[in-house]
Amino acid sequence: MRIDRRLIKNFDWITFSLIILLTLIGIMTIYSATRPPLPGGEHPSYYIRQIYWLLLGVAALTLIVSFDYTWLGRFSYPLYITGIILLLLVLITGRTGMGAQRWLNMGPLSFQPSELFRLIFIIVISRYLSSVHGNIGIISMLRAFFILAFIPFLLLVRQPDLGTAMVLIIIFLSISLAKGLQKKIVALFIIIVAISIPFLGHIFWEGLKDYQKNRLVAFMEPEIDPSGIGYHINQSKVAIGSGGFLGKGYMNGTQGPLRFLPEKHTDFIFAVFAEEWGFWGSFFLLFVYLALILRGLDTTMKAKDEFGRFLAMGITFMFSVYFFVNVGMTLGVMPVVGIPLPFMSYGGTALLSNFIAAGIVINIRTRRFELFY
Repeated sequence: MRIDRRLIKNFDWITFSLIILLTLIGIMTIYSATRPPLPGGEHPSYYIRQIYWLLLGVAALTLIVSFDYTWLGRFSYPLYITGIILLLLVLITGRTGMGAQRWLNMGPLSFQPSELFRLIFIIVISRYLSSVHGNIGIISMLRAFFILAFIPFLLLVRQPDLGTAMVLIIIFLSISLAKGLQKKIVALFIIIVAISIPFLGHIFWEGLKDYQKNRLVAFMEPEIDPSGIGYHINQSKVAIGSGGFLGKGYMNGTQGPLRFLPEKHTDFIFAVFAEEWGFWGSFFLLFVYLALILRGLDTTMKAKDEFGRFLAMGITFMFSVYFFVNVGMTLGVMPVVGIPLPFMSYGGTALLSNFIAAGIVINIRTRRFELFY
């Protein structure tokens, strides 16, 4: 009983409150975005499913916080192997939707292994780097990249899920820099990238599917085909701009319900929110995300060990990248890469993995002090 009281006393209620607030705002926005365009029409049950996933996410977060996060380090490599197997199964038996093969079916349910693997990847990279003494050398760097990062990167590109694949590389480089790279590694990396850009750029472009090429073209020249490849970005800008300073009011937005805006409850949910709540509502939402990111960085600095520090840092970087890329997509300053807005976009697997990730950060902060003596 004494342990339970100390867990409750040290529990990070601020992070928990922030993610609950974001998820509830997301459910409200999903409800508004998917409402029927005409009175009396059937309302899709997306918001109800998201509520179920919220409850499951809270249960998973509670379970994660109940045991010491250091156990994740002990099981990091078995988790990594399991994640690779799931990514392989996606390529073999996965379900295809919207031009991508990303889902595995489990009876009546389906889930996206890449959403869970991004968290597994952070765990295993944190475990590896925390076992390296001092600054990371070139051999350790290359070993970590080719054994832990390169294989899942290729598997994700094959789905294709370029958004998650690029996020993994960004997280790997960010945590490696935090660990402390030798100057010669940084110089060598810059030289290799500078020399390889023309060749890798050509290979990368040729390997893209047509809809991915269209997304990049639309990002560079959104007005080249406003009713075709530039439609997503243009409609998103229209939704955000029409909200003005005060917004049209909740349930009064038109771009989503009238189906002008595609993927209104997933990738472009921020545009729906901005249309209804305007500049000030968007500013408040951005403030909540900033508070969550700053809280994660504070947890990083207060972690009791290096594994916990890298783990909290990687998860915070993940939330940051997903947030900035998603909002950038809706504003037209980033290409459309299919990255959801954390805790707000519709998606059961994404919401569950985000709650587990937040649970790990809360776990690290809760155990910044020794709970048992």
